[in-house]
Amino acid sequence: MEIAVNTRLLQHNKLEGIGRFMFETLKRITVAHPEHHFYFIFDRPYHEDFIFSDNITPIIAGPPARHPFLFVYWLEFTVYDLLKKLKVDLFLSCDGYLSLRSSVKQLAVIHDINFHHYPNDLPWLVKKYYNYYFPRFAKKASRIATVSEFSKNDIATTYSIPKSQIDVVYNGCSDGFGAVNDQKKRTTQINYAAGSPYFIYVGSIQPRKNLQRLFLAFDLFKKQSGAKHKLLIAGQKYFWNKAMKDSLAVCEHKKDILFLGRVEEDVLHDLTASAFAALYVPLFEGFGIPLLEAMQSEVPVITSNVSSLPEVAGNAALYCTPTNIEDIANAMLKLYNDSQLREALVQNGIIRKQQFSWDNTANLLWKSCETTLKLDASC
Repeated sequence: MEIAVNTRLLQHNKLEGIGRFMFETLKRITVAHPEHHFYFIFDRPYHEDFIFSDNITPIIAGPPARHPFLFVYWLEFTVYDLLKKLKVDLFLSCDGYLSLRSSVKQLAVIHDINFHHYPNDLPWLVKKYYNYYFPRFAKKASRIATVSEFSKNDIATTYSIPKSQIDVVYNGCSDGFGAVNDQKKRTTQINYAAGSPYFIYVGSIQPRKNLQRLFLAFDLFKKQSGAKHKLLIAGQKYFWNKAMKDSLAVCEHKKDILFLGRVEEDVLHDLTASAFAALYVPLFEGFGIPLLEAMQSEVPVITSNVSSLPEVAGNAALYCTPTNIEDIANAMLKLYNDSQLREALVQNGIIRKQQFSWDNTANLLWKSCETTLKLDASC
């Protein structure tokens, strides 16, 4: 069987959420299925680390698709021509982008449709592209995979797609995350938090992640507790807006909110495992990989009580209403004042994390490929 794969988000040392999903699933699928041949379609020069096995043929096919106009050209001309020329059986697209002109069977992994619910969090042209094309991608797809039951129901309802055509393929967590000893925790605190204990937020910096309220909640926590804790923000500034800027400006303890930018993965492992707690309180999320990373690191979690987050965290998190600053601050105070609660969340997380792994993700995605092609699982 010949399978073409959209691998444009496999970028060396720049793997974000969807790129990480691609990397972890594709390296397992291609190695596990040497009987099939895979064409990896890159839109720019690729790194050899992404050629996981001998049954992969990499293809560089421009132009680099990093702009809505170029998305259209790349998919409807470059990818369309390749699929026709290669005569593939399936086009697998882990970022959900499809070629609307192609007659090839296509499996779209649509992680969530946050852009439908929060369109104003994106630049004007990007939101127009997403909200015009993704309903069409969903209708065009022979089958859809997504990362939570919440996203499955959301996609089905919003785009009028039968639920029977959507497979749930939960995310996993990288093996590098894990608990560290007290000496490592202390060293990390000294290196990144001036020797103080800290809460950590890991993720992109954009309005949907609710950082403007997180800043104010942390400031309120500091006022109420007198704690020495700091708040570390690990992530790139994608869409830093006025609300975030203004919230930070009015914080009395803004000097204790430290921005690390995007950090290397081995550093992130230590930062997560050395935290007092992980804070992740977005307004909307299709899955929430940082929850798994914290559980794997044996760190308690505070998260939102909305969208997919309760589905992922189960009883291994302390929940709050993301639009309520006092509620977020109260959750932080509860953890600060109750060591037994912290330990209970850690122990629940150790159990909960066992339900998620990249091996399971890859197996489920491959089953979705087989279902798309109506293949017998033994072939």
